[in-house]
Amino acid sequence: MTGSRYATRPWLALLTDVQRAPVDPADSLVHALRRAAAETPDRPFLAYFDGRLTYREADDLSDSVAGHLAARGLERGERVAILLQNSPLFVLALLGAWKAGAVVVPVNPMYKSGEVSHVLRDGDVAALICSDRAWESYLRDTAADSPVRIVLTGCELDFQTRGDTRVLTFDRLPQAPDADDLTAVARQGHRAPENRDPVTTDTALISYTSGTSGTPKGATNTHRNIMYNAERQRTGLGLPEAPVYFALAPLFHITGMVCQLGACLNSGGTLVLAYRFDAGTVLDAFAEHRPHYTVGPSTAFMALAAHPAASRDHFSSFEVISSGGAPLPPALVEKFRAGFGPYIRNGYGLTECTAPCASVPPHLEAPVDEASGTLAVGVPGPDTVVRIVDDRGEEVPFGEQGEIVVRGPQVVPGYWGRPDATAETFPDGELRTGDIGFMDPQGWLYVVDRKKDMINASGFKVWPREVEDVLYTHPAVREAAVVGVPDGYRGETVKAFISLRPGAEADPAELAAYCKERLAAYKYPRQVDILPDLPKTASGKILRRELRSLTHDD
Repeated sequence: MTGSRYATRPWLALLTDVQRAPVDPADSLVHALRRAAAETPDRPFLAYFDGRLTYREADDLSDSVAGHLAARGLERGERVAILLQNSPLFVLALLGAWKAGAVVVPVNPMYKSGEVSHVLRDGDVAALICSDRAWESYLRDTAADSPVRIVLTGCELDFQTRGDTRVLTFDRLPQAPDADDLTAVARQGHRAPENRDPVTTDTALISYTSGTSGTPKGATNTHRNIMYNAERQRTGLGLPEAPVYFALAPLFHITGMVCQLGACLNSGGTLVLAYRFDAGTVLDAFAEHRPHYTVGPSTAFMALAAHPAASRDHFSSFEVISSGGAPLPPALVEKFRAGFGPYIRNGYGLTECTAPCASVPPHLEAPVDEASGTLAVGVPGPDTVVRIVDDRGEEVPFGEQGEIVVRGPQVVPGYWGRPDATAETFPDGELRTGDIGFMDPQGWLYVVDRKKDMINASGFKVWPREVEDVLYTHPAVREAAVVGVPDGYRGETVKAFISLRPGAEADPAELAAYCKERLAAYKYPRQVDILPDLPKTASGKILRRELRSLTHDD
């Protein structure tokens, strides 16, 4: 790093004194829970529709889960997979597994049997905690051909009684004879096993990547990785004491895990849960619980803004709203502010760096690059060095594009059971993100696109994000995704997939012409498909890979 332009870290000048303070995180979120339970035992920790759990109750209930797992033979360091929506059961299972000394494997509830089977086998999972409905519908058969030997199931209606929500419409199933009842276990009053609490160097999570560009790999997030970013959220957002967080992002995803649950525990706040994303239910929860902070993908904010009941009052309690997990178009930021008041703060991170490694400080607004129209994702925090490098690994000048690489205490040690992939992605402990971006002289970071998504049209580079950002300025466009498709003349050409705002009208020719007026001739989409919705991951990231497969199926 000697003589490096980026070693000077110009972005430190953009941070407040609070954000520049040294980070000294606690050992783990288990210790944060125990501390809060001792200091503020009766403060609400989890709010779930009309249900509440205090810090003391959550500590006791998760102790009992830990004691049960240990009694069933779970050893320290074994893996526990959790496949649950945003409910108190997820939090109690997570904390209970950690108190038992286990490594947690969060699993996307949208995964199908084959995807879950890969995770259970690849992670050599010993215990599975899931909903009773998932167990009855497909997980029993999936787990039968896996290393799983301990199963706990629960009804995600537990810990709330209100029956008027649109997303919790299922009935409680009879307890499965081949699984333990998670809620009953939590209430049995078991003591947590002794000498099992995690330490900073222990692996906390095996977080499987979303698989947008291939088979998911398990990133090994340590407790120190998690606590560093949880502490950065606590010190860097400027929220009031004991803030109310709303869990917009799914907790199984690293953004939801760290920026919502982790930050809440580390600040002694209250976390509002609402099962899974439904725009009307989320707006109702905003009105009822008056949260101070939330983070979610841009697609979630698009859906909230498009809901007919959405008003400025729904968002009036927020001190900070952040976006992560999916590109944030500048047009959405301005439309949202004009319609509802808050400024959405961009952020950038990956599973491999335990959520954020760059964000927009709460006292600043992200600039937009004049040449490309790209919105900055933020500035790196203290103890974090972000560099832009060329194909040889050499740093490029400010303003020049290259691959984004990250070094810092949030970067994971590697991938579970993948030494070759670890060596390739983390040379000398530095994360090669696979994202293309650039940095300006003030230290603002801009993400252009995924390296693998670049389109080569007649020898010209086209980054999908640039075309998508233009499409988002069209008043009829709700969602946009751009991919390269084979072309006999150009090699590749640009194709756009669009979903429209409710009640809006536009045809493919109109959208293509709109882009042609605003982009170089080789960049505008020659093909435009309009779909009702675009395929997404559970974290809200649009799946370009699935859109390419639609093209190949035509």
